[in-house]
Amino acid sequence: MKIFREVGITILIAVAVFVALQLNVQSYTVVMTSMEPNVHDGECIMVSKASYRSSDPQRGDVIVFDPPFDSPHPFIKRVIGLPGDIVEIRDNKVFINGIPLDEEYIMAPPSYEMPAKEIPEDEYFVLGDNRNNSNDSHNNWTVNRDDIIGKAWFAYWPPGSWGVVAHYRYPELNVEDEQEMIAIYSFGVQFE
Repeated sequence: MKIFREVGITILIAVAVFVALQLNVQSYTVVMTSMEPNVHDGECIMVSKASYRSSDPQRGDVIVFDPPFDSPHPFIKRVIGLPGDIVEIRDNKVFINGIPLDEEYIMAPPSYEMPAKEIPEDEYFVLGDNRNNSNDSHNNWTVNRDDIIGKAWFAYWPPGSWGVVAHYRYPELNVEDEQEMIAIYSFGVQFE
């Protein structure tokens, strides 16, 4: 009888761990080359579905999402523009609120242009790291917050790709944020 109880407890623990993992982490196989040189076609990645339950996506995060049109599979792209940002692509650079991004992680600079556009509330502007071979927000669509599945976390297949998915922060944009924070603390008010 004791062995049945121990087997039953082991099975319950295994089911609980499986359910917890399914609620928080999911695996995806990358299709296409839009995120090269950082994430490759055929790589299997783990996606943290819990990452954005208590916070919003940040600029530079690599996310997996359902695109705003029919697709047989989710997309993987990098968040570039946040709600309220003004994004423009010109002179082989991406500009956020008039500041050019230093994108050392991309395959090649964008060879296209996109006029300035403001990102709507609850929407995110995303681009593939392979700028010139990616169906992304430069094609006049954005990603709704509700369509984001999670944050790409870990590549586990093939073995040579094993490792944490590289996210990026843009220090050139933090200068503006720091200046705004100095103004808020100096004057005690925030100017809109």
